[in-house]
Amino acid sequence: MSADLKNLLEAVLLASDAPLGVARLQGLFARDAAPSADAVKQALAELQADCDGRGIELRKIGGGYRYQSRPRYAEWIRKLHAARPPRLSRALLETLAIIAYRQPVTRGDIEDIRGVGVSPDIMRRLVERGWVAEVGARDVPGHPALFATTREFLSYFNLESLQELPPLSAEREFGEVAAELDAPLPPELLAALRDSAHAAAGNAEIPADAGPGRAVESTGPMEAGDAGDADAGAVQPAEFPDSTVESPAATESPAATEPPAATEPPAATDRNPPAES
Repeated sequence: MSADLKNLLEAVLLASDAPLGVARLQGLFARDAAPSADAVKQALAELQADCDGRGIELRKIGGGYRYQSRPRYAEWIRKLHAARPPRLSRALLETLAIIAYRQPVTRGDIEDIRGVGVSPDIMRRLVERGWVAEVGARDVPGHPALFATTREFLSYFNLESLQELPPLSAEREFGEVAAELDAPLPPELLAALRDSAHAAAGNAEIPADAGPGRAVESTGPMEAGDAGDADAGAVQPAEFPDSTVESPAATESPAATEPPAATEPPAATDRNPPAES
């Protein structure tokens, strides 16, 4: 029975599109012939051991088991899919991270943490992907919806449970976290990280005298006379190749070079002309 059970579970797991838990596997049998939970777990452990040294593995994902290719071969498998992967924006990734670490949360909670409003389109895309679901409502006036991650989220990011999420004790890069989990980042995440790196490099060119609290988005080198990214009246020496640069206060305007010519006042006029006779 042990060998037959192992082969049966292997066939079922290979044919399934989603991870299957122990209870679900037991449900495949008649009630009087169903194997015990311990027997199913033993067969699954043997199947996991059989995958050693092979290109596939039997992994526990979100309480269920599934066969999958090993992460080290993701680069080659990805070439099978000709379609361009969808791009994930930085705002979407930040929103997803807040939900994963602080769940259940409302849109108001997310906006308080990010400091900006959450677009309804971002929440809609997360729900459509199956990564986030509405799990209830907070018992406060207005009853805002509460959101949390789903099993599909765990499956997509190859996590057994939320406990495998990296701790938030220090600021870390996605690449470091992926290396620890031995899981290459999906193409859409790599594209979003590249966009974030380019944006950060552009912001690094902002002068220090822009002042705290001023959000200045740099899209390229500063143009001469651009008062939006520098203090008013400040002159960049690099824009003037001459050896001396006069401040605006020391520069005389053409109107101030010569005093205005004296002009005779207009002849006085009587505001009350004599009445006609």
